[in-house]
Amino acid sequence: MKRMLTIALLAATAVAAEGQTYLDPQAPLESRVQDALSRMTLHEKVQIVHAQSKFSSPGVPRLGIKQLNMADGPHGIRAEVDWNSWNYAKWTNDSCVAFPSLTCLAATWNRELSGSYGHAVSEEFAYRDKNIMLGPGCNIARMPLSGRSFEYTGEDPYLAGEMVVPYIQRAQANGVACCLKHFFLNNQEVGRWNTNVNVSERAVNEIYLPAFKKAVQQGRLWTIMGSYNKWNNVWCCENDSLLNKILKKQWGFDGAVISDWGGTHHTWEAATGGLDIEMGTDTNGKTEDRSKGYDYYHLANAYEQAVRSGKISMEVVDEKAARVLRTIFRTVMGPRRTQGVMCSDAHYQVCREVGQEGIVLLRNQKNILPLEASKYQRILVVGENAVRNMSNAGGSSELKTKFDISPLSGLQALYGNKISYAQGYYSGKAYYGRVDKLNAARQDSLHNDAVEKAKQADLVIFIGGLNKNHRQDCEDGDRESYELSYGQSELIERIAKVQKNIVVVTYGGNPFATPWADKVAAFLHCWYLGSMSGATLGDVLSGAVNPSGKLPITFAKEQKDFPCFQYGKEVYPGVNKQVYYKEDIYVGYRWFDTKKVAVQYPFGFGLSYTTFKYGKPVLSATEMRADGSIELSVDITNTGKREGKETVQLYIGDEQCSVDRPTKELKNFAKVELQPGETKTVKFAIHDDDLKFFSEKEHRWVAEPGKFKAYVCASVADVRGTAVFNLK
Repeated sequence: MKRMLTIALLAATAVAAEGQTYLDPQAPLESRVQDALSRMTLHEKVQIVHAQSKFSSPGVPRLGIKQLNMADGPHGIRAEVDWNSWNYAKWTNDSCVAFPSLTCLAATWNRELSGSYGHAVSEEFAYRDKNIMLGPGCNIARMPLSGRSFEYTGEDPYLAGEMVVPYIQRAQANGVACCLKHFFLNNQEVGRWNTNVNVSERAVNEIYLPAFKKAVQQGRLWTIMGSYNKWNNVWCCENDSLLNKILKKQWGFDGAVISDWGGTHHTWEAATGGLDIEMGTDTNGKTEDRSKGYDYYHLANAYEQAVRSGKISMEVVDEKAARVLRTIFRTVMGPRRTQGVMCSDAHYQVCREVGQEGIVLLRNQKNILPLEASKYQRILVVGENAVRNMSNAGGSSELKTKFDISPLSGLQALYGNKISYAQGYYSGKAYYGRVDKLNAARQDSLHNDAVEKAKQADLVIFIGGLNKNHRQDCEDGDRESYELSYGQSELIERIAKVQKNIVVVTYGGNPFATPWADKVAAFLHCWYLGSMSGATLGDVLSGAVNPSGKLPITFAKEQKDFPCFQYGKEVYPGVNKQVYYKEDIYVGYRWFDTKKVAVQYPFGFGLSYTTFKYGKPVLSATEMRADGSIELSVDITNTGKREGKETVQLYIGDEQCSVDRPTKELKNFAKVELQPGETKTVKFAIHDDDLKFFSEKEHRWVAEPGKFKAYVCASVADVRGTAVFNLK
């Protein structure tokens, strides 16, 4: 008996020694990957590159290599979904914090706060044993009706990249991989399943790739999600030019490419086109229905057979498996993996801080804000969004929260029985894929009731905007109009006629028409504020917090003013499954600023409860050599009576160029906090890369010698100072 125990002990020791390299989280990553790869069979290498459930891919149990668990983000961790169906598992312990939308994060223009966001949300993923967070997103807000723009970071590639990098870095420091999405050109939801995008090489490189590139190279991104659409008539999840040549070879991405759910269409193309993990392909997950089972994924049985027959090389197999192993050893079997925590006070505080800095004050006539409670005895809150839960809708980013503080509740906590409420309008229930038919008579009744109550109030706070209904801000559908739905604009104008003290508060991830803007006393846009929505709104309205948000998107006056509506249906929504980006590089403010189209609120705009004075910009030199840099400095002074934060924006314009270029483009920004009377000096380094455009003639980035102008701005339309220099 003793001899048998000794033999067993020796055998166990031998296995442990054999597995030391890949099981030891402190061993070099590539040593672990190659060691594990050498021990795996072909079948095991095939198994780890496709799903085994709705939101997991298998490991290698024989070798102790763990599976990868995924969950939707990016604003919080989605409630648990059944293993083999889309139904929710109905757990009682999977409630989370809903963090503000990424548009709100972008509106903070605060890199440090973005890092705090990534850290907090990843802790909730870690606690739920999720290794890959499906987010954040950085697709460019090309089109103002897009149903998913609230999940992204605005219309400018520089701002988008700067805001996702700290999020990724801090999240992955906790051993949770970010899966950046959707790579790429997923700029509309209508037709997303089968549309081919036709776009110039220059626009691809100047507008649609830079944020992804920055996330890969500066954020050191671990996973990325391919989009549904096609580029150059090839599915993005199977696109050799995109995934192999650009992402992996040019940018040096060493992580795993994950398909969007149902974004894979072929075996050979997916295998050779750069996809590493196939998820969500036409299956109901029922293994007894073999025609719909996981072994019948494109990168499953058919893939293995193609390898055995020699149609696909072992080099392709090993390269894919290595990328998946690298992800496993960075996350679930990695040295950084944290235990995590759910719904902590610290997480709610981050939620609140992001919202506080993301709310944008767009109008404040006669300084009606912040509200002085003693001035008003009867405050009427109007609008369905005052009581609507906007965390539990919107598509795959919907969240099951522990609690949400509604705007009405937040205001009642501040102003008590001074607050009364009128619904004002009805939007119907939130459905993913359909819209309620709304009763016109009911809307009229709600409108009339709100107007009558407004006559009796001292102050009206209208809380409306968009919501996360289908065809509002919701996945798999775009808005049908730039106008606010449910008759909100008409209702605001009616109330403004009977009540001069009206403050409009809106939610939503997209811009919209504001024909009433000059008729209201104040206007704040809040994006989506998450679980602390009401408390955050109260902080800003009451003046406990000075608003400092700046728009990451342009609010045009009318839908027709946007560049994507200048060229007919080919440009949006597309014709015959083809969409043409004829506006080219002129997306967002690049169009409005260069073409001199008047807007309602420009990119980068946002007011404060204090005022700021900008000094004259000073350059360290007036000439820059290739591969060199110069420094620009400018003094910022708080000239008001309370502390505040100002985002100083640096734009660069090319005064002499052989190709058409925008008047100016964002190249840097800095958010500074100032006490009353305090002055700080903001310094920006201007590099030759900031001067370049992508040459379609030379297929590379080029900076032509000549004169350039640096614009120091409070918004793209509010230039506070300029400085001219030359590139030699």
